[in-house]
Amino acid sequence: MGEEPEIRTAKEAADHELILAFGRLQGAANRLEYILGRALEVECGISHLVFEVLLILGRASEPGLSMRAIAQEQVLTTGGATRLVDRMETAGLVTRAESPDDRRGKLVRLTPLGEETAVRAARVHLDNIKRYFVEPLPAAHRERFAEDLRILSHTARDVLPRLP
Repeated sequence: MGEEPEIRTAKEAADHELILAFGRLQGAANRLEYILGRALEVECGISHLVFEVLLILGRASEPGLSMRAIAQEQVLTTGGATRLVDRMETAGLVTRAESPDDRRGKLVRLTPLGEETAVRAARVHLDNIKRYFVEPLPAAHRERFAEDLRILSHTARDVLPRLP
């Protein structure tokens, strides 16, 4: 990506190699999100966002995670996380328990059904990741690509403001 030419027209903006590259990344992410998310909905009855929260809770140790921690991890407001967890609790995927550190706070953790759903959905998701995300790439590039994505994700995460 050579020297940066000055952008003077909409056409030059649209054809700029960095703008095109980012657009391709965003387009690929949006399309993959749709394909993989739709498979989770059809085959497991959950959204990709619910699956991501199941994974976050699966990584967490006992006694569970606060709503704030879930919100921060998913870049949601605490109200948005609360509404999502309410729906997940109604579906029997999670439960809330008293926090040992904060009498006013509740911690969220997986139920046995949530654990079972996470495992079933992970199997579906992994098959689709291999099919649509890994297999189209040349084998020699896959490891470097995964590392580059990790770097981009962590850099962006570190720039985001922390919830109060």
